[in-house]
Amino acid sequence: MESTVEELMPRLLPVDDWDLAEDFDPTVPPRTPQEYLKRVQIEAARCPDVVVAKIDPRKLKKKQTVNISISGCQPAPEGYSPTLKWQQQQVANFSAVRQSLNKHRNHWRSQHLDSNVIMPKSEDEEGWKKFCLGERIYSEIDALSDNENIGIDYMKVGFPPLLSIVSRMNQATVTSVLEYLISWFGEKKFTPELGRWLYALLACLEKPLLPEAHSLIRQLARRCSEVRVLEENKNEEQISALNLIICLVSRYFDQRDLADEPS
Repeated sequence: MESTVEELMPRLLPVDDWDLAEDFDPTVPPRTPQEYLKRVQIEAARCPDVVVAKIDPRKLKKKQTVNISISGCQPAPEGYSPTLKWQQQQVANFSAVRQSLNKHRNHWRSQHLDSNVIMPKSEDEEGWKKFCLGERIYSEIDALSDNENIGIDYMKVGFPPLLSIVSRMNQATVTSVLEYLISWFGEKKFTPELGRWLYALLACLEKPLLPEAHSLIRQLARRCSEVRVLEENKNEEQISALNLIICLVSRYFDQRDLADEPS
């Protein structure tokens, strides 16, 4: 078996039987090149032929597979396709928001958060869904009871994407939260709370996009196009919000194959 391995994997640094010092000790740092190569040879011989990794399945993230589709967005419903001028204006507004955010990020990051604002850890998917969307949407409760209408309970209605919050999020967290919300949106309806957070997270994404973020925003745009087609009541405000997200993904982040054709 050893000779077969030798033939398939010839030695790049062959080690001959040099006359090593009588006091050669492989456990101490090598003193000569010959001792170094001999030590490498000894360590390699001690390695097992097969190594089995011990993996804790609880630490594996859900949905490891990333599916990338090359299909474009579905066309907007008749009469709801945005004009080119409107799309260009939204891109300009979005660019200004990003510039302002980057310019004042350190200032907002230094602002103290209210005592009730406890940001979840990056890997806490359920925690972020509740934080952004609120218990009411997360638990699919249709309305708040009368005694809950006095004051705003952000645990119930979700925290808005305040600058003091999003400025504290690094790129890994931004991408993770975006993934969590897009996953939620893949099975749930579009809401204003979701729209505000998606806009804010897109504003925080740094260019050039990482491959994971690139796949996510394309998935988001396609989902928006699906939802607006299925929108039965044709709520203009909601369709406008969906058009906006598709516009930013396609025209600001240069995914032109997903762009709406001007009406």
